[in-house]
Amino acid sequence: MAAELLLRARNISYSSSQKLILDRVSFDLYRGQITTIIGPNGAGKSTLTSIVNGLIDNYSGELERLPGLRIGYLPQKVYVNTLMPLSVERILQLTRSVSGSEVDAALAQAEVGYLKNRQVQSLSEGELKRVLLARTTLGKPDLIVLDEPTAGVDVTGEIKMYELISEFRTQQNCAVLLVSHDLHLVMSKTDQVLCLNQHLCCSGRPESVSQHPEYLALFGAQAADSIAVYSHRHDHVHDVSGQHQDHHHD
Repeated sequence: MAAELLLRARNISYSSSQKLILDRVSFDLYRGQITTIIGPNGAGKSTLTSIVNGLIDNYSGELERLPGLRIGYLPQKVYVNTLMPLSVERILQLTRSVSGSEVDAALAQAEVGYLKNRQVQSLSEGELKRVLLARTTLGKPDLIVLDEPTAGVDVTGEIKMYELISEFRTQQNCAVLLVSHDLHLVMSKTDQVLCLNQHLCCSGRPESVSQHPEYLALFGAQAADSIAVYSHRHDHVHDVSGQHQDHHHD
């Protein structure tokens, strides 16, 4: 059975202050698939996610969303007022009415249930990103949009975040659209790659995109090993904040 089409973008273009940001970008998003947008700084990646979210509407081209499409969104930068007391539980309840059990389930899915009663300003960057990832799943979204979800997180935290995102996609039966710079980590976790540099340089399965001349020209040496599955083997574990913890055997 074919995957359900959630969103179809055709020839999306956008300019700001006479500067062309996006030039005739086309792609489809399907339920159950992870789509990753990659590209250099200034390529229009965040702008494209804002158009998908409906935050920018003065674009040209056609954008068709499944009627009633529910979207969860994690922006690149989230500013938390450190002077305002705000618990993790409260930040999940700020913009929608959710039950305690829904909060518990979302935090458990992101493996940060133990943070529920902590103050947000006391969290590490890795912990905050996991909490905000949990928040995107409230309301059972059809599509989760994540703009640089691992920014500021160490490599162990990055690997765990991409594992969680992949699990969310399966458990929620949703689509994921994410922006990433972590080519070597994300390539093995994605179904579709959109290589963006204002226009769509190339798109498709990771293995085909990784051989494309424009992809290689943009990313050079980094592109050579980006398709490799990243393995991280060690005899210790890291907690959610990235702190080292030795294994102790009784």
